[in-house]
Amino acid sequence: MALIKPVHGVMPEFGENCYLAENATVVGQVKMGNQCSVWFNAVVRGDVNHITIGNKVNIQDGAVIHCTYQKAETIIGNNVSIGHNALVHGCTIHDNVLVGMGAIVMDHCVVESNSIIAAGSVVLENTHIESGCIYAGVPAKKVKSIDPEQVRVLIEGIANNYTMYSEWFKEE
Repeated sequence: MALIKPVHGVMPEFGENCYLAENATVVGQVKMGNQCSVWFNAVVRGDVNHITIGNKVNIQDGAVIHCTYQKAETIIGNNVSIGHNALVHGCTIHDNVLVGMGAIVMDHCVVESNSIIAAGSVVLENTHIESGCIYAGVPAKKVKSIDPEQVRVLIEGIANNYTMYSEWFKEE
């Protein structure tokens, strides 16, 4: 069973039909929507500020979701995929976003809907990611626009797949 702990008496809240891997950690001021999944060795740490997660969000293996004490909460919209070993810290991620494997999104960033942060990218503090674009590199810069088919296949497809994968583990 996942490690779920209160911090200062505040327990995480979960929507319906969520999957938490046995060694996932979710603590403190976390509010998670429906059909979310937190995978192996992932950490969602709402100990120093609020973390709000929408519906159909997958937080893949080794990812860390955190925030900054008294300065930056973390807000994640609906239909978002946080890739393996990514770090999402004190920022706002809107709906239909893919944060690639090993990417870092820092404090006070805003990632608009229908966008992709490429694997290994570093989105520096206070960066604003445009809707409908792919950002890549260190520091992350806009590399191109995304067409609606890419949004459907990449962003929606991965979120849908993780919803399906989580059902496999619930059956065991």
